[in-house]
Amino acid sequence: MRAAEFLPTVQALVQTYQAFESCSGAHIRTLGLTPPQFDIVATLGNTPGMTATELGEKTLITKGTLTGVVDRLAARGWVERVAHDSDRRCQIIRLTPAGEALFKQTFPAHLAYLARCFATASAAQHKRWQAALRELAGLFAKENP
Repeated sequence: MRAAEFLPTVQALVQTYQAFESCSGAHIRTLGLTPPQFDIVATLGNTPGMTATELGEKTLITKGTLTGVVDRLAARGWVERVAHDSDRRCQIIRLTPAGEALFKQTFPAHLAYLARCFATASAAQHKRWQAALRELAGLFAKENP
């Protein structure tokens, strides 16, 4: 396949991701968080916590950035590191009670914001987009199992 055939798809995918990140990130900042901070709080919400490895796998945050973001959330009293029950080399990162309160405030607020962004789209459009995105993700999964 020639690059001329797939480059417009790559460009559209990147432009869509950038537009979403810009829109979503602007709202997250109005909630007093950075996008990576929100990603961690949202991922840890309603869980007993997880290791840094698990948290890195479930978020869009690289390992090098994760430690600094968790440090800043801990400094604000929103997360804590506790010893792992069965592996003393590991720590569990979990929300503190203040972090749980933050999650309960910010997560629904951001979902409501995103719902307004998607409000004009029909159920059929959502299904079509979801199918197309899953199909596209499948192409990459084949190349990187």
